[in-house]
Formats: sequence, C-alpha cells, structure tokens
Amino acid sequence: MGEIFLSSLLILFLFTANSIELDYEVSTHQAADRVTKLPGQPPVKFRQYSGYITVNQSHGRALFYWFFEAQDEASKKPLLLWLNGGPGCSSIGYGEAEELGPFLIRKGIPELKLNEFSWNKYANLLFVESPVGVGFSYTNTSSDLQHLGDAVTANDSYAFLVGWFKRFPQYKPFEFYIAGESYAGHYVPQLANKIFDANKEAKENYINFKGFMIGNALMDDETDQTGMIDYAWDHAVISDQVYRDIKITCNFSIEHDNDSCSAALDRYFQVYNIIDMYSLYAPVCVEKNTAKRFTMIEGVAPKLFSKYREWHQKPAGYDPCVETYTEIYFNRPDVQEALHANITKLGYNWTHCSDAIEKWNDAPASVLPIIRKLINGGIRVWVYSGDTDGRIPVTSTRLTLRKLGLNTTQEWKPWYNRQQVGGWTIIFDGLTFITVRGAGHQVPTFAPRQAQQIVSHFLANQQLPSSSF
Repeated sequence: MGEIFLSSLLILFLFTANSIELDYEVSTHQAADRVTKLPGQPPVKFRQYSGYITVNQSHGRALFYWFFEAQDEASKKPLLLWLNGGPGCSSIGYGEAEELGPFLIRKGIPELKLNEFSWNKYANLLFVESPVGVGFSYTNTSSDLQHLGDAVTANDSYAFLVGWFKRFPQYKPFEFYIAGESYAGHYVPQLANKIFDANKEAKENYINFKGFMIGNALMDDETDQTGMIDYAWDHAVISDQVYRDIKITCNFSIEHDNDSCSAALDRYFQVYNIIDMYSLYAPVCVEKNTAKRFTMIEGVAPKLFSKYREWHQKPAGYDPCVETYTEIYFNRPDVQEALHANITKLGYNWTHCSDAIEKWNDAPASVLPIIRKLINGGIRVWVYSGDTDGRIPVTSTRLTLRKLGLNTTQEWKPWYNRQQVGGWTIIFDGLTFITVRGAGHQVPTFAPRQAQQIVSHFLANQQLPSSSF
C-alpha cells in the first residue's frame, strides 16, 4: 500500500508541475470532442465531451465514450466510470439516458430533459459503450465480433482508460471509481482486477483506483440461478409444482441440464413473457411496434439459463416504452453529428443492446475469487440490490455474498432516505451490501433519489444513515 500511496503522490506532483497548461495536441483533441449542445437539450453549465478512443490500432477497434464534468467544483470531485452489461448493452442508452446521467429521454418525445438525480452532482461521470459492436463502438475487423468475451472486454476497457487519460491528463490524479449493473457484475470486477494488477508495474499509466460498486449484479452462476427460482416462488410468480420440479431435477452447480430440468425451466420462463422480469410490479409496454427483441448470444453466463430466449429479454425501465424514444433519438443524424458518433457509418442502427454480437467466448462461472482478491488488496467494494428485480434478485445476491465467507462487522439494519426506509444494509469485512426498497433491476431508474444517495455515500466512504433524523 505504501508504494501505491507514493506513486499517487508522484503522479499528483507531475500533474501539478507539468500540466498547468495542456499541450497543443491534447488541447486540440479535447476541443474536437467537446459537445457544445445536443438537439433537444436543455441548457447546462457543466462541460461535456464525446468521441472515440482507439483500443486496438491494427484491428481498428475503437470504443465510444460520453463524459460529463461534475455540476460544480469538478476539480474536487472524483471520476466515476459507469458500465452497463448485457453483455452487449449500451451504457449510454441505459446508464446515461434512462438511469443516472445528466440527460434523460423525455417521455413520448425523442428529446432530452435534465435529471434531477444525476450522479454528476457528486462525480465527473464517464460512460463507455463496450465491447466493440455495442452502440457506436466499432471495429474495422469484422472477425473481432466472433471473438468477444469477458477477457477481450476487460482488456479493451483497460486500453480505453489508458487512452482516455492520455486525452484528458488533467483527470489522471483524481480518485477513480467504477460502477455498473447486471452483467457488469462480470465487467466491473474484471476491469478492476486489470487496473489493480497493472498498477503494480505502471508508472506512466498508473490509475488512482479506489473502489467499485455493482448493482443487481451477475456474480456467481450457481447462486444467481438458485436465487432466481427461490425469488420467483417466494413472490408468487411460479407455482409450488414448478418450484418443486426445478428443485428436484435441476443442479445449478453444473452447466448442463436434463430433459426434466429443461421442461421445468420452460414453465418457469413462460411467466416472464407476460410480466417484466426486471421489475415484477412495473407495467409492460403495450404500444404497437414495440415487440420484444431477443438477440441470443451464445456462451454468456450463466451457461444454463442463457440457453433460454426469455433470459435475453432487455429491461424496459420505469416508462415501459422509453426504449422506443431513446432509439429514435440516438439514430437522429443531427444527434450523431453533435456527439461525434457513427463516424464510420455503421451498417446497422444504434440499439440499446447489440444485434451484431451473437457469440461470447469466455465467461467464468464465478467472479467471487476476483472480488475476494480485490477486497484483500484494500479496494472498496459496495454491492446493492433493488428488491423487486426478478432477473438478478436480492435472493441471489445474498446467497452469492454468503459464499465469500466474510466476517460481519455491522449486522442487518435499515437505512433511511427522507425519513423513509430506503432499504436494508449489512457491512462485512471489506464489503458493504445494500438493498433498495421497491426498486427493480435498474435501481437509478426506479429509485433515483435513493440511488444518488447511495453513490454519494459510496464515493465519500460513509455509511448510509441508520435513523430517520
């Protein structure tokens, strides 16, 4: 830890001494990425940038980003990277435009409105569409899309950060955090691990990494799948018979099922054709021409459930039809021009989740060994869970965290938001777990005020309030 502290001081000294004024090349690149104003955007005082960072020169792979300075005192706020999962889903379409970014899509109109609960109140906020094939991110080597997986995603995301800090060196000394949800339960710890290991050797490319936070996160195949079934039965979604059949015939500690298990799981997944798996009590979209799109990606985790088409449904959000407005907005030519996006003129439309990715080549059954390693390395780890999510329910996350075998330092107790119980929290040795009452899979969508409170406390390393006063 001493070496890391000294390295941080050295970087801060070099930044202060040599980067009071950005050199011409850096200034030019930043100016080129500056977004002055988007179509249908309300006025703001903070600056925003977007564009591409090349992550593999020989293949022509480049990731698209959108960055927002903090609303005020940006120089005193940390830098936070947000990642959505899928795999294959856009952090801009979901994270920025429908969850926690400064601009949200307006209901019924493909324009923008200000988000009162944007996370850039507490951090300089960075979104990236990863891996290539997602959103506006692209590759000039089409075969790359057949070789994607967790490892490529982590490597390219790390290369993106190295490149982004070269373009924005003034942020290099800032405390850096990562957050994400869903399949980012794989992305975030794996990227954190890349940074953690690289920092041991890095000098020029040292990243002042402090911690990560993941919500409703896929972390362990066995417990994630077990918890989904338990949650569905406990919330009256499936019958006693279906529940018993799955418990008797399915073994979630292995990747393969049998005919009896498959038949039972077919009946389990059928219910999520008529209600929203991502938020049990939210309405589904009934507008015309909004049929659910199922892009089957072969090989993703968990190996057993991912064989079912219903597993590949995409979340809808508070407004169940908001996806439609978002996709119209980001496919507007004037919007793409303002964002410096789609410069290669992709042969497909921008979508929330990629239709170009059909195969996933590697996905570990569990990321718990990585999380345990990072906890032992002093990295701050918070996990939160919206408790009306049926996709990666609170039941799954509690079973998963139990596997870590961490000592409890503070027992289960409520936390409060505006004199109301926001959920419950328990603190383990090196990890904080939080539930969010009444929130679905995308917690910042369903409980924006509570989500903003959680991120502010996470960044400040403060416990959530345990009383209503």
